[in-house]
Amino acid sequence: MSPERVETNVDGRRITISNLDKVLYPESGFTKGQVLDYYARIADVMLPHLQNRPVTLKRFPNGVEGKSFYQKHAPANLPDWICTSNVPSANDTRSPIEFAVVCDRATLMWAANLAALEFHVPLWHVAKAKPSPTRPDYLVFDLDPGPETSIVECCKVARWISERLGDEMVYPKTSGSKGLQLYSPVRRTSWEIANQRAHELAQAIEKDHGDSVVTVMRKNLRTGKVLIDWSQNSPSKTTVAAYSLRAGPSPTVSTPVTWKEIDACAKSGKATDLRFASDDVLKRVEKLGDIMEPLIARNKSGRQTR
Repeated sequence: MSPERVETNVDGRRITISNLDKVLYPESGFTKGQVLDYYARIADVMLPHLQNRPVTLKRFPNGVEGKSFYQKHAPANLPDWICTSNVPSANDTRSPIEFAVVCDRATLMWAANLAALEFHVPLWHVAKAKPSPTRPDYLVFDLDPGPETSIVECCKVARWISERLGDEMVYPKTSGSKGLQLYSPVRRTSWEIANQRAHELAQAIEKDHGDSVVTVMRKNLRTGKVLIDWSQNSPSKTTVAAYSLRAGPSPTVSTPVTWKEIDACAKSGKATDLRFASDDVLKRVEKLGDIMEPLIARNKSGRQTR
C-alpha cells in the first residue's frame, strides 16, 4: 500500500485514509489529517444530528480554495457496511437518489476521507416502513446577515423569534460562516403547515422590525438587514449539520450556542464572540457536552435503511 494511504480500524470497521499531510485550509495550514482527527473526536456529539438523515456531502478535493461540489448520490464504490436510503428526486421524472446515511463514526471518517468538509442534512429522518421524505422534525430559521450587518444583528433577530416561540422551544447554532440558524421542534406537522408557520412568523417580525429584517432574498433589499430565510422549511432543502466544519479561510464550525451567549454577542457588538474553530469546539464539548441534545431528544428517530 502506498505510504500516502493507510488502512486503519475505526470501531471495528477497516477504512483506508490517504493524503493526511495535504493542506485543505491554506491560510491556516489545516491538513486533511487534522480534519479526520476533528471528526473522529467530535463524532459522539455530531452523530445524533446526522443519524437517519440522508446526507449531502460538500467535497473539497483540492482544499477550500479549489473547486468544490455537492455529492448527493452515494458513490458506486461505497463500502457495503454503510447505510443508504433511496429518496425520491425533486424532479418526479427521475429515478430516486440513493443517499449515504451517516450512522456511525466509521462512516463519518469514510466521508471525511473523501475531503467532505461539510455535512448537510434535511429536517426529516428516514423511518422504517414510511416513504421518504417523512414529516418534518423541526422548523428552521436561517438568519443571514446582509451587507453592513453581521452575526451581531442576527443575535437581535434571534431574540425576536425566541420571544414568540419561547426560549425553551428554540435551539440556536452558528452557521459556522456569517449567520445563525434556529431550530424549533415540531410534531405530526405537514410540510405545508410547517412552511406556512415559518413564513408567517418571519413576516410578522418583518412587519414589526422592517428596518432590520427582510424575508425575501432580493439583494437590493438586504443592505443593513438580516434575511430570515423561512424557505428552508421544505423536504428538499438541507442545512449544515451541527458540528460540521465550514469551508472558509480557517476551520470554523457550525456550533450550538446558548441564549446567554447570544445576548452577550448582541450586547458586545463583537462578531468574533460567536466564531468557533475546531479546537474551540472540542474544548466546548468537553466542558458543556452537546447543548443541542434536548432538541434531538424531542424527536425520536426511526431506523435507517441499508
